[in-house]
Amino acid sequence: MASVRRGSRRICMSQQRTLTEWALLLALVAMWGSSFMFNKLGVATVPPATLVAARLTLGTLAMLALLHARGLRLPPIGPIWGAYAVLGIVGNAAPFFLITWAQQVVDSALAGILIAAMPLGTLVLAHLLVPGERMTSNRVLGFLLGFGGIVFLMEPAAVAGVGGSAIQILSQLAVLCGALCYSANSVMARLLIKSDFMVAAAGTLLIAAALMLPIAVVHDQPWTLHPSFTSVSAIVWLGVGPTAVATILYFRLISSAGPTFMSLVNYLSPAVAVFLGVTLLGEQLGVSAYTGLALILAGIALSQWRRR
Repeated sequence: MASVRRGSRRICMSQQRTLTEWALLLALVAMWGSSFMFNKLGVATVPPATLVAARLTLGTLAMLALLHARGLRLPPIGPIWGAYAVLGIVGNAAPFFLITWAQQVVDSALAGILIAAMPLGTLVLAHLLVPGERMTSNRVLGFLLGFGGIVFLMEPAAVAGVGGSAIQILSQLAVLCGALCYSANSVMARLLIKSDFMVAAAGTLLIAAALMLPIAVVHDQPWTLHPSFTSVSAIVWLGVGPTAVATILYFRLISSAGPTFMSLVNYLSPAVAVFLGVTLLGEQLGVSAYTGLALILAGIALSQWRRR
């Protein structure tokens, strides 16, 4: 009996989180949750392609500086760069552009709620592609509940679309596509990357930046733009904070606390996006938005539920 009690105490202690881990989690929540507000500020005077290219370039430079400081180097040209290219497009360039383009129309608070659908997409993709990640009854019910939340979110735009505001529907679908890109990236990274994840993060950012820079130059001709100080400041922060620093904190937290603790970000980031959008940007959300948020978070919680 005594040995059982000692074993129980060891299990309880292993589940306790340090102040450092909680600080890392809250820092990630603040960075990722606030990125939608800064996207909205940046895209006010800077076209989406230029904003994304600048963000990725700043993030790449910061990551390469970190690698150099740690004595790490990017791998030589080889098959691994094919994996970096796939992850750079699916996990960075495509979702960044889709979400930024959509936020020309979609409020930052609503974009933050729609991105909360990302774990639901991961459930389906992991079921299809990752051995041992089968859909359980809880996961199926959680997915259906979260999907119902997305329907609640998009219903007002669908009704308005009948009257000629279909751009709202298209923009919200673009954010959802960005969320699905993140879902696919999380699964593919698990399947494709077996080496140092810090090196992989720098490599994928480098590929994404190299892809978006010529697109921005040809399409937007950035030298002809007249961005505001607010937009420039927002883009600098997006590159350094939510892109580079958040990547470092993400892998640090995964290595120490594990993915289950990390999943709390999915619950807290949308709340930060809603709070900042409503309080600082003066955005207004209807009842359907709050109902959709509640259903999506409930679906995520149900899908993560484990019986003892």
